[in-house]
This record gives sequence, structure tokens and C-alpha cells, in this order.
Amino acid sequence: MPIRAKNMIPEDDPRVAQIGHPAPPWLINYADLMTELVCFFIILYALSAALNKDMQKAQQDIQEMIKDGKMSGQVKMDKEGMRITLEEQGQFSFFESGRSEITGDMSSKLEKIADTLKTLSLKHDIIVEGHTDNIPIATRQFASNWELSSARATSVVKYFLGRGFSPKRMASVGYGEFHPIAPNDNEENRRRNRRVVFFVKNTPYPETAQAPPSAAVPAAVPDGQPAPEQAAEEEGAAEGTDR
Repeated sequence: MPIRAKNMIPEDDPRVAQIGHPAPPWLINYADLMTELVCFFIILYALSAALNKDMQKAQQDIQEMIKDGKMSGQVKMDKEGMRITLEEQGQFSFFESGRSEITGDMSSKLEKIADTLKTLSLKHDIIVEGHTDNIPIATRQFASNWELSSARATSVVKYFLGRGFSPKRMASVGYGEFHPIAPNDNEENRRRNRRVVFFVKNTPYPETAQAPPSAAVPAAVPDGQPAPEQAAEEEGAAEGTDR
């Protein structure tokens, strides 16, 4: 005799779907409703960044600059935030070979997007990503493309700090040659991979609660001993007498 748990619906109950038989009609509607609700919340989560008006305006402004030929790159937005990619254009370079100092061409490109990024930095964190091609480097200053890409990203951050950006909203990171957007098989593709990406985060870095400043508590003074302030005054008076 099979063992049955208490308070369970018998197998011959019409509410139980038998193996090989169709499920009850209400279960189909219920499953469809759950699927639609899941899709709805996934879409809301994915479009959380796109619903931000500041990011929408920034995306439109940058896309117009790219369309007008003022810079080369692309703008993408996802659930995490917005990524603005600047690529080298024509014969101009963002950085000289093996160097981390920004060139005049790079400075002009940063100046075009500075106002847009500064508006976003009031509410969002901005991470500057440095990327290089796959040509190895080993100099006294940079042991690998990791160090080079990090230094280049830091140079861009310093540029914006000089324009009044808040330091707590800025960060830099170097990815070296490990996130290419094109195969490193010719100079044109390597030029595309030598890029700078601005990642505007949809969720800012969490703020830490800071304790209010407390008044300094005077140190305990042994009985019969003068307080530090009094001792300093007496010492100064004695030195004045010696003179």
C-alpha cells in the first residue's frame, strides 16, 4: 500500500492534472500572466537608464556631434548606464605612441563633450576607460598596455578635474588590449581599438554616513599639576624673564 502524506489532494481529484493529460484551463491563463509580468519588469529594468531625461539629452547631443563629423565614435545605453566611445579620427591621435599625455586633438574632443558630461556628473558617477591595441609595450615608464591604458584614462580624468568636475564622481580604469572592438589585423582597426570610453553609471556610488564632528575633550590632568595651557604660559613668562 503506497504511503501518502496528510492533507494532500488525491490523485483522482479533478483539480490534479494526470500524466499525459492536459493541464486545467485556469493554469494556462495563470502561466501566461506570470510570463507577461516577468517580461514587463525585465523591460522596466533594462530601460531604467533610458528613462533618465539627462541621459537621453546627453545621448542625443553626442550623437549629433558624431553625425556632424565633430568626433568619431558611438553612444550606447543599457540597464547599467551609458557608454560614450571616442575613437581616433583621421591622422590625429588622442595620445602619442607610448605616451599618456593627451594631445591637442584629444583636448579639443574633450572640450566638446565637457559641458554634457559635467551636467551628468552632478547625479552620476563617470568612469573613464582606457583601451589600447595589441602592440606590446615595455618601457621604463610603462611595463605593459595595462599601465599605459590606466595612465591615459587618468590623464583624461585630470583634464576634467581641471574643469571643475567633482573628484568623487570621477574614476579611471585601464583595460589594455583585452577588450578590442575590432580585430587587430591592420592599422585602421588598431586605431579603433585605441579608444577612450566614458561609462556614465545609472546608479551612483553609495555614500557612506559620516559621524558629526565632536568637540575635543581635554586630557585629564593629575592633581597638583598645571593644565597644558597654563604650563605653556608659565614657561613663556619664565623665558621672558631670562631675557
